[in-house]
Parts: sequence; C-alpha cells; structure tokens
Amino acid sequence: MKRIIRSFLIQAGILYLISTAVSGLSFADGVTGLLITAFALTLAGLFLKPIINLLLLPINLITFGLLRWLTSAVVLFVVDLVLPQFSVGILQFAGFTSELFSLPAFSSPSIVVSYILFSLIISLLTSLLYWLVK
Repeated sequence: MKRIIRSFLIQAGILYLISTAVSGLSFADGVTGLLITAFALTLAGLFLKPIINLLLLPINLITFGLLRWLTSAVVLFVVDLVLPQFSVGILQFAGFTSELFSLPAFSSPSIVVSYILFSLIISLLTSLLYWLVK
C-alpha cells in the first residue's frame, strides 16, 4: 500500500510539472482530472506494464532493452483511451533561457512522437524522483 501511495504522489507531481512546463497534456477537470490521471497511470504501471513488457519481450531482447520506453508510451496511450478527462496532444515547448544555458523552442511533428516524448519525460522524471526518495 505504501508503494502505491508513493507512486501515486510521484505520478501526480510529475504530471503537474510536465503540464506546466510544456503544452500537450490536458486535464478536463483541472486538479481532479490530474489526480484521476495520476491514479490511472499508477494502476496501469502496476498491473498493465508487466503484461506489456511480456508482450514486447522479443523486441526488448533484440534491441538489448533500448526500446523498453515503448512500454511507457503504450501505457500512456491506454490511459488516454480510457480516461475522458485526460488527453495527449502535440507536445510544444516554448523554450527556456537562463544565465547557465538555453533550451530552444520545440514542437513535436506528430501525435505518435508526442506519446513517445511524454513517456520518456515521465519515465526519466519518475526514475529521478524514485532515486531521490530512496
């Protein structure tokens, strides 16, 4: 139970950070939609991800695990299909400039690329937060 609550809180925080930093993730009911989506992603990560990993095992073996992020993209797509208050659109980043570095503006060319990029961002930030929590 502790694992599920921690995963839910991390997913909710990451979804909030991503939705404020880039456009493309939209929640119909505001904070309620965000929390429902975080809960759905948590459950999908616990129950659906192992099944998808098993189905994609031959691809992961051939690519030596380089396409493991594909599982996260499929989970994100399934959650988008199931939840009416959550939708994934074209990823658009307005850019960022500071004294140390500058990130240029970016827009994904298609919705498939958006799913892949959002799943990569979510996976990287989730891994970072889990590492920080431990």
